[in-house]
Amino acid sequence: MDGLQALVRHAKVPVWLPWPLPTGWLVSGFTGAGDERTGTRGSALALSGPNPLGGPAEMLIIAEEPGVGLGAGLAGLPGPDPGDGFPARQPHASVKVANHEAPLWLVESDGQAVFVGEVAAHWLWLVLWPDTAGTLLVEPLPLRDLRAPEQELDVPFGALSPRLPALRWPAC
Repeated sequence: MDGLQALVRHAKVPVWLPWPLPTGWLVSGFTGAGDERTGTRGSALALSGPNPLGGPAEMLIIAEEPGVGLGAGLAGLPGPDPGDGFPARQPHASVKVANHEAPLWLVESDGQAVFVGEVAAHWLWLVLWPDTAGTLLVEPLPLRDLRAPEQELDVPFGALSPRLPALRWPAC
């Protein structure tokens, strides 16, 4: 929990957590992108739990400033951002942030469901394995920014996700 608190303290972008968590889901890791000079300009939270269509599933929730590339990198996509034209069609899903819905668009990828949108001038990526786990987004997924003050959340942690790179977060 200390590492997550350090990430939250240094984050210049939201650190999104679905809350309440989907039934049976646990936090399985976190990471950030940035440096000591500019702070954390990208954050990622990993979760694991049951796929609504059967079997296990994993999800990454990434927030980043445009041009950082953490979301695209973790989704295995080229370029730092989702690309031109992705929001030209109707959104495929949404998340709920502070009682407001934010649209998400499905981005082409293999074997995973990748949804991208924008919240408060930051990219929001949801990457789900397998792609059928995207059914978690049939209803808007409620998200909380862990940087918000006065939150007393008892966040359940599970085994570390292999989906995040092995980065070391500096003790601050």
